[in-house]
Amino acid sequence: MNVLWFCAKKPFIWLSRFRHRCGYGVHSPFAFNLITDVIYEKRAYYAYDSLDRECKEREDSRLKYLLNDRKVYRLLFRLVNYVQPSVMIELGKRSSASLYMQSAKSAADYLFASDLSELFLDADTSIDFLYLNDYRNVALMRQAFQVCVSRSVATSLFVIRGIGYSSEMKSFWKELQCDERVGITFDLYDVGLLFFDHAKIKQHYIVNF
Repeated sequence: MNVLWFCAKKPFIWLSRFRHRCGYGVHSPFAFNLITDVIYEKRAYYAYDSLDRECKEREDSRLKYLLNDRKVYRLLFRLVNYVQPSVMIELGKRSSASLYMQSAKSAADYLFASDLSELFLDADTSIDFLYLNDYRNVALMRQAFQVCVSRSVATSLFVIRGIGYSSEMKSFWKELQCDERVGITFDLYDVGLLFFDHAKIKQHYIVNF
């Protein structure tokens, strides 16, 4: 994704999704609480400053990090803190997201895999938190989801990066929403959130993130 093109387009994306902000019109207590207490949470977590400094040193594109990646990485921190997973998987391109995810739950088992050949899990291990981040390789993300969804449980959360970044990713996101194994979903444009608790009514939410 071209950084300058994305920067120019971002305000229009935000305006087009403006009515989907702050949980307005959301009646589900679960969805409303996630939107207001996690996605829109403004608390200055103790770890943010040190994580941001380390991340700036790692990132190839400082502009892209400041404009977009930091927001997503901080959201990942809050989501991990919310879910409290025992097993976290990041699959795709190596990124600084791992800093934020592991800082939020240092006791969790964390595994990075650049492709499926590196995804080694014991037979009885469930995936509590999955971050698929290589939105330029939709085929890999699709294959990874099919492998990992069999390890999901009712409390699992899968995070898909870049669901609005290309026509291929938009199509992939539609597939995920229609998958019978997936429950409630949240479309934040930069990321998509998949939950798997079928005790809750399946609904699809758009959030102006």
